[in-house]
Amino acid sequence: MTYKRSDRIADVIKEEISTMLVMAEIKDPRIGFVTITKVALSDDLRSAKVFFSVMGTEEERENSRLGLQSASGYIRHALIKRLKLKRTPEIIFKYDDSIEYSSHINEILKGLKSSEQ
Repeated sequence: MTYKRSDRIADVIKEEISTMLVMAEIKDPRIGFVTITKVALSDDLRSAKVFFSVMGTEEERENSRLGLQSASGYIRHALIKRLKLKRTPEIIFKYDDSIEYSSHINEILKGLKSSEQ
């Protein structure tokens, strides 16, 4: 199975942004307990959609998104230094609700299982 270059770079970007969050390099107080779940990078490497999840309320999610978007310039600059790419993508943060959705499905299945007994 072969991977496109953009997929390999997307994986590296995901790891680098995750590291920045874990090491508290991004010091925006709006950013809560955020997990980077996926990076979708365009084939021409001009734009990257960074998907994240965060535990908390809708307001906390929006605050985290705003904090991440505000820090996107810093993140992009740090990626330029770390990855030494000819072109560093524009970063757009999007909330990933897949974990929340799978949790909801799990609760439904538990409810069905308990109602059978």
